[in-house]
Amino acid sequence: MCTVIFLRRPDHHWPLILAANRDEMEGRPWLSPGRHWPDRPDIVAGMDELAGGSWLGVNDTGVVAGVLNRKDSLGPDPNLRSRGELVLEALDHADAVDAAKALAELSPDAWRSFNLFIADNRDAYWLRSLGPGSDRVDLLEIPDGISMLTAWDLNAPASTRTRHYLPQFQAAATPDPEEADWTAWEELMMSQAFEAGAGPSEAMRVTSDRGFGTLSSSLIALETQSVTNYRKIWRFSDISTTNPTYRTVQF
Repeated sequence: MCTVIFLRRPDHHWPLILAANRDEMEGRPWLSPGRHWPDRPDIVAGMDELAGGSWLGVNDTGVVAGVLNRKDSLGPDPNLRSRGELVLEALDHADAVDAAKALAELSPDAWRSFNLFIADNRDAYWLRSLGPGSDRVDLLEIPDGISMLTAWDLNAPASTRTRHYLPQFQAAATPDPEEADWTAWEELMMSQAFEAGAGPSEAMRVTSDRGFGTLSSSLIALETQSVTNYRKIWRFSDISTTNPTYRTVQF
């Protein structure tokens, strides 16, 4: 399971802020965000070296996309395409509206179940596929305010992690990209606390005794399109390192 937090403020100077933790098997090789695809030079994304796709990326026109496994669908299926391809396909588009509409037309039979999010500084969507045998890929808008996506639906009370953390993000100090102040969200993204009766696999920073856990964390902000050369900020932390800290990804 991975986790994404969205803050949408359409009339704000920073209309989209998001935070994302990637949970995966520790032995699956990967590369930190970069321009890893010669045939897609305008994409900056983390690279899954096993399948060649990505879990999270941003393109030069300011579209951000990421994919999450749905519940009980961890790992690849040799008979299906890698879900990491979906991120790259979304980032082939110049804006979130076109990307979301195009990927909603894909056949759910080609991939294991997934939640995919696509956003820019104007629009934000999440796409839900229940996997092979389902009728369609559902296209849904991410509302204004703070929302949370895990292996369940957006803001789903069935998600233990959502129940525990969504109110904390709603109450926390909002990141301030202008002042480079992400303190409250950084602390929450690294939190190993969990709801009473749950376990460490339901923390924000996941740990386990089976080689599965949170491998990396991202904080992303997109500036309003009303300014020339609007900025994209991506702070990234490799959690597999000792004493991980966030660094700025270069575009």
